[in-house]
Amino acid sequence: MTSPIERFTETGILTKDGRCEPADTIIFATGFDSTHFLAPIEVTGRADRRIEDAWKDGAEAYLGMTVPGFPNLFMLYGPNTNLGSNSILFMIECQVAYILRCLEELKSRGTSWLDVRSDSMEEYNNWVQESMGEMVWASDCQSWYKNESGKVTNNWPRTTLRYWRKTARPEFAHYEFSEASSARNTANVSL
Repeated sequence: MTSPIERFTETGILTKDGRCEPADTIIFATGFDSTHFLAPIEVTGRADRRIEDAWKDGAEAYLGMTVPGFPNLFMLYGPNTNLGSNSILFMIECQVAYILRCLEELKSRGTSWLDVRSDSMEEYNNWVQESMGEMVWASDCQSWYKNESGKVTNNWPRTTLRYWRKTARPEFAHYEFSEASSARNTANVSL
């Protein structure tokens, strides 16, 4: 059935063209939105910048976990960390270990927050998108891996071993650290 639905009846579905399709069970599948990360959570970072504004051209995060301008905001299963093979649990385990190392570094430095540098994230995401160009997910088709403009925001373009290597030891030169403990210098999250 491809005609638009007019209404549900006691015995089935009445379509706009006047046909009544009998049905005992109706599965109402509305799809899902896989490219709008963190929705419907509101995340506000430094200078009251909203994450949805930072991601207006498509979600991206350094190693799929941190975004410049949003200090101390860490995500699990963020942009470009989904897999076409292997287990997402392995990716999440890598992320948890990485985040714990970052928190340990904050404590050892006696600082209140860290924030990934914009140039580090830009370089990383250029590499991700360049690598993505070799993958089937970037081919000329529509899929849930891509946003409206065609940017692949979901999948990791390499092996899980490569991700593990990239996240095994945080490169703290890619981050800014600060002793400021003001709430305005960290990300705020609300539902």
